[in-house]
Amino acid sequence: MSLSDKIKSNPSFKKIAHWLMIPTGQHRPRLWIRMIVNPFKHKRGKNSIIRYRTRLDVFPYNHFDLGERSVIEDFSTINNGVGDVFIGDRTIIGMGNVVIGPVKIGNDVMFAQNVAVSGLNHGYKDVTTPPSVQKVETAQITIGDNVWIGANSVITAGVTLGKHVIIGGGSVVTKSIPDYSVAVGNPAKVVKKYNFETNNWEKA
Repeated sequence: MSLSDKIKSNPSFKKIAHWLMIPTGQHRPRLWIRMIVNPFKHKRGKNSIIRYRTRLDVFPYNHFDLGERSVIEDFSTINNGVGDVFIGDRTIIGMGNVVIGPVKIGNDVMFAQNVAVSGLNHGYKDVTTPPSVQKVETAQITIGDNVWIGANSVITAGVTLGKHVIIGGGSVVTKSIPDYSVAVGNPAKVVKKYNFETNNWEKA
């Protein structure tokens, strides 16, 4: 059994390890994790850029990978606390975005401003307990290659966006969207699909 498995299987060790990584009552890693551990644990592709004012709430017990020539712009937050975050090559995470794992983002993807992508949901079913302290639930979000997500959009847990999907600004995506589709609205619905026989985008 590895050291990490021993820690995970022992509640006392797990509590101590958690405290060493995260201050009590907070949700971001301690400075020593950010400065010493994360640079060796997480992968950053060649010529990738993470802007200075990005908040990286990433922990060593889950993955955070950033592909080659990808950019995370200022005022964004990346959080892998409850699930891995993978970002492909030549992908742009726009200003003010929030990305909470588990999330897998493909290559050549564009996020406009203030996009929220979260694979996390707080539990709420126990009415005797505040949602903030109930067990979280996670569901993988997968975003295919060549996707463009418009400003102020929300992608909810469990959603898959296929290849070359376009999400209109301000949309709330609660269900998966197939390849080569345009979806808009709250909840988002497909309004156009690409027809490879006519080589045109056509109304759905």
